[in-house]
Amino acid sequence: MEPELKLAHFAHGLAYEAVPEEALAVVRRMLLTVLGTAVAGAAEEGCEAVRAFVRSQHGTGPATVFVYGDRVSASGAALVNGVMCRALDYCDAMAPGLHIGSSLIPAALAAAELKGGCSGRDFLAALVVGAETAARMNLTEAAYDGADPTGVAAVFGAAAAAARLLGLGPQQTLHALALAFNRAAGSFQSNVDGSLAVRLIQGWVAESGVVCAQLAQLGITGPRHFLSGVYGYAHLFAKGQRRPEAFVEGLGERYLLMNTMFKKYPSCGLTQGVTELALRVKRELGVAPEDIRRVRIGLPPYAYKLVGHPFEIGDNPRVNAQFSAHYCVANAFVRGHPQLAHFTESSIREPAVCALAERVEVVADEAMGERHHTAVDLHVETADGRCHDATLEIAPGFPGNALADEAHLARFRDCMDYAAIPLSARQAERLIERVAALHALDDVRVLLGDMVSEGTAAANP
Repeated sequence: MEPELKLAHFAHGLAYEAVPEEALAVVRRMLLTVLGTAVAGAAEEGCEAVRAFVRSQHGTGPATVFVYGDRVSASGAALVNGVMCRALDYCDAMAPGLHIGSSLIPAALAAAELKGGCSGRDFLAALVVGAETAARMNLTEAAYDGADPTGVAAVFGAAAAAARLLGLGPQQTLHALALAFNRAAGSFQSNVDGSLAVRLIQGWVAESGVVCAQLAQLGITGPRHFLSGVYGYAHLFAKGQRRPEAFVEGLGERYLLMNTMFKKYPSCGLTQGVTELALRVKRELGVAPEDIRRVRIGLPPYAYKLVGHPFEIGDNPRVNAQFSAHYCVANAFVRGHPQLAHFTESSIREPAVCALAERVEVVADEAMGERHHTAVDLHVETADGRCHDATLEIAPGFPGNALADEAHLARFRDCMDYAAIPLSARQAERLIERVAALHALDDVRVLLGDMVSEGTAAANP
């Protein structure tokens, strides 16, 4: 069987009963994480503008805009909800920078509403299909070479899940994936420049997943050899480094979605290690920030390109801080454990943090490329002449250094506390309970009732 058709059959036919519990646990955790980050991020910069755009362009429809409760088209809801989910960069991720959940969850919920509902078991199976498809399409740092993994690989996962939930057959699913191939795009320059496009790419991926499934359902075809063809994914994106058949080896038996990481801190995945190490050194040295003369950070080249550039507050301070090793290290030394509030513009402009960020030097160490991609070396010099060196191999939250269950619940509740447009305490607790028992739900649309703030629901009857 051709690899494209094998992938389509997997997306169409995977039975809930065939999915290992550990894989189901990952997508349940992904769901709760993303719902939390969406609520916390709904009022962040750019979200209201995208919401206004969707309301004007997508009219009324069957799908729900998170937090606000607007009813718009399924693709429109996927777009704005995807932007909200990624606004705080506190969602799940996968090396080397693939954000699956913040597109997969909005696309899947929009598709479920478009279909008229689905059971929790069917929804879980669709999330596994989507997460595994995206993970299978994920590439190496060298192959991406600056392309945004989310824009390139996550779109296949969103399309696969939407196709599954809309009831597409294997051939239609193949064409949904083939159409998604033609929507694969995005550059990490968006991150380096601190632009809001980082969030918009996430929304575009969610939107594309729904649109590609809808068009395939209507008979629109895509290139059936989107993976193995002469100008297919293996050639254009994988640069010929991977055989087309390798993308589907062990499909349904070995789950690559198990490589998903969940963030301990509200910033880029490649700042998790520098933040953790700075906090450790802060505890060990017991030094005041003003007594730190110099900090030197060594990063693998790939991490350096994304988060090692000099820190500038710029036009979008939160995005710049989220993707800055300089800022994250300075913030950890000055304030301790990072919080969502530390990435607001007023906090980012705090003189003590900015002053220390200027004394941070970040260098690319070619030799570190042989270590884990989140490896960090840290050197601190104090005003009284002391020097302290520390190293870290695997950042917290990544496979091999996973977070405890309590940390996931704490992150969700932190998101609830931070939200500018909050849910009620009862809504938040119901979300926790219903996600944990998702397999028992008759209709996942009950989740959306608790994803709309009671205040905005009254304003959008």
